Amino acid sequence: DGTELTTKPKRSFYAARDLYKYRHQYPNFKDLRYQNDLCNLRFYKNKIPFKPDGVYIEEVLNKWKGDYEKLEHNHTYIQWLFPLREQGLNFYAKELTTYEIEEFKKTKEAIRRFLLAYKMMLEFFGIKLIDKTGNVARAANWQERFQHLNESQHNYLRITRILKSLGELGYESFKSPLVKFILHEALVEDTIPNIKQSALEYFVYTIRDRRERRKLLRFAQQHYTPSEHFIWGPPRKQKLEGSKANKKPASPVSIPSSHISKHKKLKEPKNTSASVSSAGKITEERKVEFTKNGEENDKDEQEVNCDAVGQNNSEKNSDTDTSQLSKSEEIHDNTDRKEDASHSKKDDENLNNDCGNHPGFIEEDLCNAENSSNGTSADLQDSLDKDTLSGGTPTKAKDELK
Repeated sequence: DGTELTTKPKRSFYAARDLYKYRHQYPNFKDLRYQNDLCNLRFYKNKIPFKPDGVYIEEVLNKWKGDYEKLEHNHTYIQWLFPLREQGLNFYAKELTTYEIEEFKKTKEAIRRFLLAYKMMLEFFGIKLIDKTGNVARAANWQERFQHLNESQHNYLRITRILKSLGELGYESFKSPLVKFILHEALVEDTIPNIKQSALEYFVYTIRDRRERRKLLRFAQQHYTPSEHFIWGPPRKQKLEGSKANKKPASPVSIPSSHISKHKKLKEPKNTSASVSSAGKITEERKVEFTKNGEENDKDEQEVNCDAVGQNNSEKNSDTDTSQLSKSEEIHDNTDRKEDASHSKKDDENLNNDCGNHPGFIEEDLCNAENSSNGTSADLQDSLDKDTLSGGTPTKAKDELK
């Protein structure tokens, strides 16, 4: 017993396949097979006895009720009391057909006896039907019958058949209250603990409504012990959400920007120092040359200053143009980012992998871009200095700057 409690249960492939067929693929044969026989309906109309015992339905409901020994040891009546669209152990019993089901639902006499048979079997299990909606509760003899039900596990097959038959003959709503009651007794009250495996493996999955099945599985998961051995549904939401948060990849826009910002921080000190040193060298050279040339250089310096004012004005105009261009570029960038965000997850993952595995490409591009910009500014500055020192008009440098 100790080893059974510690071992984790396993899902039954046979049970899952059987209940899936019941919910989705009925009927399992052609309807014309027994369409003209209607033996199940005739049995419930008290016209024929069930085989091989030769007992009519009225005798079963009146004389067998309360005779728990007979109900326990006889194994041929259950296929007749609760017919299905599949073959049972009693080969004298015939499967239901869709035509017979429709006729059965129209026959009040058959429906009345079917409900009496259901009440008789519930009492045999220690349960009673308390209203017309299918709610159930403990019967007066529940302690004795629950102990018997906990030990005689062949009755779990009977409960599965009863639940299936309820769904076939128009009482699908009766299933959920019965299954909920059995789960409560097995998991919370611990009165029939041996039935919990069959309840989760078979009883729950006879219910066709997916939402009702999920409600029952959530209830069972809350009260199942040990909780880590519950295998009939997804893991708890907290664990699931935590794993999703850990495994959630970053957006394709944030990763390149983070890489670029890091590389910029790494490369900016070198480039700024280089630009400062080059600017310092140029100013020193200009100072030396201005001191050598004397008054002519002073005049040229005044012209340069005048041109610098014009240059600043032109730069302001160009700044306004570039600001407009940058706004339009930002709009295009936003649209591009939106389009990039609409890529598939596979593309996002490939992009993330590329950014993570090949950061050198980003560094190289940034270095080339910065070096090219520094080189361009240095060339323009050299040309400006040459023209100024040679005595030429600075309009040429101004045009080049534009």
